[in-house]
Amino acid sequence: MSGQQRVIIENVQPQVDGGLYPSKRTIGENVIVSANIFGDGHDHIRAELLYKYGAQGSWKIVEMAHLVNDDWTGSFTVDQKGQYFFAVRAWIDHFETWYDGFKKKAAAGLNLKVELMEGAAFLREVANGDTALLTMADQFENSRFYDKSIDTVRAADFEKLVHQRPLRQFVNQYPQEFEVRVEHKKALYSTWYELFPRSSALEYGRHGTFRDTARLLPRIAAMNFDVLYLPPIHPIGKLNRKGKNNNVKALPGETGSPWAIGSDEGGHKSIHPELGTIDDYKKLIEEARKHHIDVALDLAYQCAPDHPYVKEHPEWFRQRPDGSIQYAENPPKKYQDIYPFNFETTNWKELWEELRSVVFFWIETGVKIFRVDNPHTKPIPFWKWLIEEVNKKYSDIIFLSEAFTRPKIMASLAKVGFTQSYTYFTWRTGKQELTEYIEELVNGASRNYFRPNFWPNTPDILPWQLQYQGENIFIIRLALAATLSASYGIYGPAYEFCDNQPIDGKEEYFNSEKFELKHYDWRRTNRMTDIITLLNKARKENAALQSTWNIEFCNIENPNLMAYVKATDDLSNIILMVVNLDQHTKQSGYVEIPKARLKIKGKINLKLVDLMTEEMFTWTQDWNFVELEPNKMPFHLFRVEVHESLM
Repeated sequence: MSGQQRVIIENVQPQVDGGLYPSKRTIGENVIVSANIFGDGHDHIRAELLYKYGAQGSWKIVEMAHLVNDDWTGSFTVDQKGQYFFAVRAWIDHFETWYDGFKKKAAAGLNLKVELMEGAAFLREVANGDTALLTMADQFENSRFYDKSIDTVRAADFEKLVHQRPLRQFVNQYPQEFEVRVEHKKALYSTWYELFPRSSALEYGRHGTFRDTARLLPRIAAMNFDVLYLPPIHPIGKLNRKGKNNNVKALPGETGSPWAIGSDEGGHKSIHPELGTIDDYKKLIEEARKHHIDVALDLAYQCAPDHPYVKEHPEWFRQRPDGSIQYAENPPKKYQDIYPFNFETTNWKELWEELRSVVFFWIETGVKIFRVDNPHTKPIPFWKWLIEEVNKKYSDIIFLSEAFTRPKIMASLAKVGFTQSYTYFTWRTGKQELTEYIEELVNGASRNYFRPNFWPNTPDILPWQLQYQGENIFIIRLALAATLSASYGIYGPAYEFCDNQPIDGKEEYFNSEKFELKHYDWRRTNRMTDIITLLNKARKENAALQSTWNIEFCNIENPNLMAYVKATDDLSNIILMVVNLDQHTKQSGYVEIPKARLKIKGKINLKLVDLMTEEMFTWTQDWNFVELEPNKMPFHLFRVEVHESLM
């Protein structure tokens, strides 16, 4: 920094760990850049945001605006996938400082002869050959035009001139450029349905196949899901196979856990024979795409004891003193049917390369989405390397991190490249904790790298608030997940049919589908499937619900009612959600309209349509009454139109 530079630039945002990692956005999003910019004295400061697409791109310039207390902001829209870069620069504009002082002195009736001479010098500096400005400078120095010159400076056109011709001297540019990595829209907005393909058969007792799963695609598409996530599809280990309800010994004919991967029938690049063939799987992916659905593969880097890797590469596993291989544990839980990889092996490079080849293999079959099982139990540097390797060769690959673990680890996984992340939503139930958690995700530092994907249940987790409960709470949790986050998912059939029986004292399903074949009546529909369909339809048709970052909570005095607005930047699409968090009792209250967010300056005149019931309302007050009966519909999903009031 030169000794002549008097402007200080600090706290440039968005950035992740000082620029160690890129910030994340998707196509069409706004990048709002902020900084603390100040200098000594009272001279006027100008600041600019510079941005470009690609390292070799040309810089574009956006003027930054001063907000309050030395906070400055500017923004740009990203409209291409890839890397954007931005920088911030600022300087003291002596021309604008002079102009502000001149107006004040003129208003006080002071003699301004010398000030006009100073103004003439500034005009020549910014003229850049403009003869009109050079003529104006001559006029300012001629005492015969004293009064005319003062009138010229005080005119509105001169104010525009000062603004449009900034005098750049001793410019200070923040020493670091920051990267923004832009991905396709599905990285932010997706709607997931999970099912076990082995349970997809229509006939009772028969093991389902990919062909059976393909027959369910119209049903899943009709409910407006765009991702079909299947647990691992590989051969299931036979050695130490788990039985029903995680019994340590399987009975003859029991299917075992799909997450115990590998047997004499193959490993991570093989298909479980009872599901079909690799061609059947490719056909499923092809058929799903016809329904605008992507099939997500479960990427579980772990092995059953009889996985081919165990015999071929024993050095990839941790050997115990008695010669046995260490199986997975999370005391007191034991996973005798799973061997974790030893990432501290001296052959770690060969292990990494083989695991990379697994991802490449499935991408080449047509997979674009990977739900990654327990990534927090593998080294974070490995994931950084793997995801970068994938991104070099393939575009638009989504990695969903299934890491229900400590916040800093979840954050680090997102920073190194995971596209989306599971969250603590599953356990956030009360109004205050939900509000605080969403505010943290949306307005905290993690907004720049952590894209949440909300799941009210998973095959591993039957949360306590759903246990032994009725349909209403399932609907409430579904509505919250689907409208708070742009991406959400459900463990489908268990959620549709409100499976609510746990293993007593645990957040686990009794008779879990993880360990046995299930039979569902796939022809059945109910209140839940109807609501799922309408919710997902609303998400597809309303851009406001396709972003996580545009939420504002509304005041509502009843602690059992939660209300929030989601709106596009241009307010062309506005959604108001009101949820009754009490599954048993009718609740009512008054919700305050966020007038500033909706840019309402006069009286309120809102037209609302409930997208679930098609009821129509007109609201004309700052506070408006709502009442929700959970046995009818425990939430309002309003599409809002703002009309000008005539009064």
